[in-house]
Amino acid sequence: MLTIHIADELLRGDGGPPLPAGAVLVEGRQIAAVEVYDDLVAAHPTARVRRWPGVITPGLLHPDGPELLERSYHPDPREDLGSEPLTGEALSALDMTEARWGASARRGVQRLLAQGTVAVAGPLRRPAVIDAVHRSGLRIQDGPTEAVLPALLPGADATFAIFDAPECVATVIGGRLLHRRR
Repeated sequence: MLTIHIADELLRGDGGPPLPAGAVLVEGRQIAAVEVYDDLVAAHPTARVRRWPGVITPGLLHPDGPELLERSYHPDPREDLGSEPLTGEALSALDMTEARWGASARRGVQRLLAQGTVAVAGPLRRPAVIDAVHRSGLRIQDGPTEAVLPALLPGADATFAIFDAPECVATVIGGRLLHRRR
């Protein structure tokens, strides 16, 4: 199925100028085209259209994957532990099994997706955490955190985020809409 994501502006991430009324045509897991919306919809009139406020951009790389997902506990809302991640002594006081680490990582991944994150810096070491990250579609980057995420170009992986300052309104990874604010 073809999907066109349209926003007020598109930043390809290749250093080129912003594209007003820019749109991304997604086919499966890949970007099929990046053009002005009117041109894309004329060429693909049966494509599903998703309209977003703000800017489409390649998404974010979170530089502290191990700190956020392996050295912090993201409480379940049903627990009486608050809503913020627990670290240090508060984390040490918990009975952390692999299953609990996996559940925490899934909640942490949801927080990352809500921020427009499409990749985390590694390395990650806990199998349950690695599994949660892989299942979400987030990439794990085991290299310099200065690396640039792939630009939004035809043939590239359909991975990007849409921001309506200051919040992320949608995150797409591998063509799948994994987070949307509205």
